Amino acid sequence: FDPRHYLDTHCHGFPKTGPHRLRFLLESVKDLRETLKKKGSTLVVRKGKPEDVVRDLITQLGSVSAVVFHEEVREIL
Repeated sequence: FDPRHYLDTHCHGFPKTGPHRLRFLLESVKDLRETLKKKGSTLVVRKGKPEDVVRDLITQLGSVSAVVFHEEVREIL
């Protein structure tokens, strides 16, 4: 979770992520983690700037052959 997406971000005067959306996201991540665990896998969840968190994870794991991500599509006005 990148804090920049949840702190002081507004779109058309409304918070980008309000309390209901945040709860939905947290519940969805929890459910995904539980589903993966039942299948013998896991889900790594971290809070911080992705450029820092991913670098630290790669260092911690040591043998990473690929990193995959998606970037949020931004509306052009």
